[in-house]
Amino acid sequence: MKKQLNLLLVVFVCYASPSHAWWLASTNSTASINPSKPAESNKAHNEWLKKRFSKQHQALIPVVAVADMFFSCNQVRKTDKVDYNLKHLITEMDKNILAEKLANCLGGDAMQSDTALNFGLFGCFQQQLAHLPKTEREQKMLLVKQAVSSLSHEERKKSFTQCVTEQSIHYLK
Repeated sequence: MKKQLNLLLVVFVCYASPSHAWWLASTNSTASINPSKPAESNKAHNEWLKKRFSKQHQALIPVVAVADMFFSCNQVRKTDKVDYNLKHLITEMDKNILAEKLANCLGGDAMQSDTALNFGLFGCFQQQLAHLPKTEREQKMLLVKQAVSSLSHEERKKSFTQCVTEQSIHYLK
């Protein structure tokens, strides 16, 4: 059962994110896309983005991680009266204010706690599933919560790192 849930989590991480095709079309890239190998093409494109924007990507990863944690924490604990969207938290909010808001929301929980990690995972998956209709998104989030509850701390940490790394690519300018 645990292996099935791990597999489900990996499938969500790898395939639930929206297509990067819009980004390719909006750039003057000469890279060709082979429709028979979309996963390889997507992976190659992501690697190209990481290399081209490496410093910006590395600086963005912690901001995205904190934003995911705060977004999900605030949805559950409602410590801030404003219902922020992730894009605003990542692209517009000052990172120091964001960190303060997360610390306030977590209260006594440490940033490295299981609670904070779970909030981060749920926030990241919310972003990945945002393009789905509400009922389908809610169904998939229930599956995510079941899968996450069966993972060890290290497995959740690895999954969160992978999710945030991929998610941050969408916010490269």
